[in-house]
Amino acid sequence: MSRILFLLLLWMGKTVNWLLANVIKQGGSAASGKIVCRIQKDFVRHFKGIDYDRVVFVTGTNGKTSTTNMLASVLRQAGLSVATNSEGANMLTGVATTLIKHSTLGGKFNRDYLILEIDERSIGIIHNQLPARKLIVTNILKDQVQRNGDPDFIWSKIASVVDDNMHLYLNAQEPRGKGFEQLSKNVTYYGIARNDKSYEKDGFYEVTLPCPVCGSKIAFDFYNVENVGDFHCTSCDFHTNSNPDILIEDYDVESRTITCAGKTFNVFYTLPFYIYNYAVCIAACRDFGLTDEQIEAGFMSFQNPNERRNALTYKGKEIKYLQFKQENPETLQNALRTVAEDPAEKAIFIGLHEICDFDPHYTNTFYFFDCNFEDIAKTPVEKYIVFSRTVAYDTALRMRYAGADMSKMEILPINDIETVFAKFDEIQSGNIYIISNMKPVKQIKKYFADRAAQEGTIQ
Repeated sequence: MSRILFLLLLWMGKTVNWLLANVIKQGGSAASGKIVCRIQKDFVRHFKGIDYDRVVFVTGTNGKTSTTNMLASVLRQAGLSVATNSEGANMLTGVATTLIKHSTLGGKFNRDYLILEIDERSIGIIHNQLPARKLIVTNILKDQVQRNGDPDFIWSKIASVVDDNMHLYLNAQEPRGKGFEQLSKNVTYYGIARNDKSYEKDGFYEVTLPCPVCGSKIAFDFYNVENVGDFHCTSCDFHTNSNPDILIEDYDVESRTITCAGKTFNVFYTLPFYIYNYAVCIAACRDFGLTDEQIEAGFMSFQNPNERRNALTYKGKEIKYLQFKQENPETLQNALRTVAEDPAEKAIFIGLHEICDFDPHYTNTFYFFDCNFEDIAKTPVEKYIVFSRTVAYDTALRMRYAGADMSKMEILPINDIETVFAKFDEIQSGNIYIISNMKPVKQIKKYFADRAAQEGTIQ
């Protein structure tokens, strides 16, 4: 009886997907999965033909979506068929939707590989119905504190599905993630060697974490990304692998290349955040039997559909909008690094806001005290525009501590986009950066579109 119900729901789900794609013209929806999982709780369990050695879960605080999309892209470029939840619908309903799309009318999975971004809190529920044997963990850091609480809670959620039958791909330079090695003997490690982009901290705002083995303090020797780099426990022998399986020995921003075990790969993205993505993709793809030449071809063809950077022009001024996930320091640090690496004079608009995902809304300020604003303060800046109804003054205070010239700073304790962006006309420099979260994107694009219609000046 459950099989008959499954088939009826599968056909219903396929009909919903067809209607969304061809009639309603709405993509990226997990509607079909939401409907079928509400009726049959274990719907995903009933699919046939899935090789669980070719099912990869990608989870962690940051980098899930980009890693999932990159790995899927490389496999496809190599001529393999892949199903993935590329829109980021990473809970059980999103997984169900992906399987509905990539199965026969009889419920047989019809792709070579299933590469899935998995929400950290949902991994146990999903794995119970879809027991993947490969797990990529990007990192386990402070994130979404209103929803997730302490990172060790997320660690426990992921740990609940790990055993010796699961092949783990762990970032050797992220302490909590590396801590999963205690749970499986089948581990591949990846990392980035110290390089001219690595940095240290002077201890003033240094934030650390307890060792996952003994609970003592973790000390970082250097960082490649905020809270990720070579480390050691101050009490026990838990530390970064001196020779991980995949080590990016060097990467060159100008030539867009990375070097691993003497092999040079041409790549498109060069932020350290992406270099970790490349490293774990090399590890997984080599395990799947791809050659380095196939991997490199996949890297060159990969374009992240969720890239959070937009470039616009306004009255001859170049405006670079850097979106970031406003709930942890790592993604903000990537945006700050991009700005700091531009030696030209610039105007910087920074809008950090309250978190309004669900009640109660809250202001989260710890993450920008974890970040390095000092490098931006050392570059030529014409003007800082700091805006936010709730945390504009907090942001300005952090920038003051970093040495920013306060005579060049204007603080706007508002969320009104039009008032903020009217400041573009006062900027003399043709080089403008906007650092803000992902929520105002539609407002910003509408603002530009309206001004374009009025003046015909924005491209």
